[in-house]
Amino acid sequence: MKTYDVAIIGGGIIGVTIALELAREKLTVVVLDRQQPGREASWAAAGMLSPAPDSPRDLPLVPLSQRSLQLYPEFVATIEDESGKPTGYARSGALEIFCGANGEADRDATVAEHRRLGLSAEPMALQTARQWETSIGPSAAAASWSRDEGTIEPRLLMGAVLGAAQHHGIEIRSDCEATGLLQKGERCLGLVARSEHIMAGAVVVAAGCYSAQILEASALASCAPTRPVRGQMLGLRSDSVRLRRVVRSHRGYLVPRADGRIVAGSTLEDVGFKKQVTPAGISRVLEGALELCPALAEAEVQETWSGLRPGTPDDLPIIGPTEIEGLLIATGHYRNGILLAPVTARLIRTCLTRQHTDFDSQPFSPQRFAHQARAVT
Repeated sequence: MKTYDVAIIGGGIIGVTIALELAREKLTVVVLDRQQPGREASWAAAGMLSPAPDSPRDLPLVPLSQRSLQLYPEFVATIEDESGKPTGYARSGALEIFCGANGEADRDATVAEHRRLGLSAEPMALQTARQWETSIGPSAAAASWSRDEGTIEPRLLMGAVLGAAQHHGIEIRSDCEATGLLQKGERCLGLVARSEHIMAGAVVVAAGCYSAQILEASALASCAPTRPVRGQMLGLRSDSVRLRRVVRSHRGYLVPRADGRIVAGSTLEDVGFKKQVTPAGISRVLEGALELCPALAEAEVQETWSGLRPGTPDDLPIIGPTEIEGLLIATGHYRNGILLAPVTARLIRTCLTRQHTDFDSQPFSPQRFAHQARAVT
């Protein structure tokens, strides 16, 4: 029976990026996915690379997001070189639009908060914003500019990381659902995929919103209490609207693609594992998109889709070792999986190879939930 250095449960952007980081350290790695790799949250993402917090709950995430954004140029260059495939990476910044009577005050407060956090942000005259993006609608009252933000095409990125994995000889098993872990006392020895036992020196659970289900079979669900959060999105094509950068507001966002398409999103829905598109959801996305750019009312809707993001009780990712020796978690990235893939892979690598890191990842430790569970009982 073959024994791997590391077995990774989950073949999305997080799992495969971790596999690449470990393979470059000459570790033998196998990645298992319950379906085709990269067809869950990674496939559904918009691809915005923004470290800005969406809410006060996201504030602890900002340093991690900033570190990952700094890693992105090198990450993309390496992936594209190893795979020979493009990723659609662009660093063109983002415009944030503020509507309503308090638009300017809201803009100024947001810019001040972003600067306090060390993020690039500056107020922009609305006239200048409309010169940059002529389709911005009349409801806009103020605008700000974040020059350091970027975008990537997640489906291209996923193809590139899988190509790079093939380049490194990483074994990737599709349609291979992990159903539990192999344990001996407080030590993880591998995993069970249906009836097959797969032995490994370490196991990394990177199965997105399905992570809790996998760990539940081993009574370890408290290590990764993930839940699915549905996001509905659509792809538009317009003869009259040509965006050059991300345009967003508190009601939604528009992300341009290199081929002229525009991705509009997104909903946040706690509906369990129902991954479907609904009239109500698409209506909300369209309302936000048309407030930003009314000319999109005549656009062609080329595609609609939904994805299940991995949420956690505190909306923060779960990254690092558990109290079970040889078991690590890398999940719960919620709306930031594409952005956080490089830094997550680095952190998991440092855990497994015992390399030094000066980054404090304690706020994202899986053990925070285990400690909370014991405190309750």
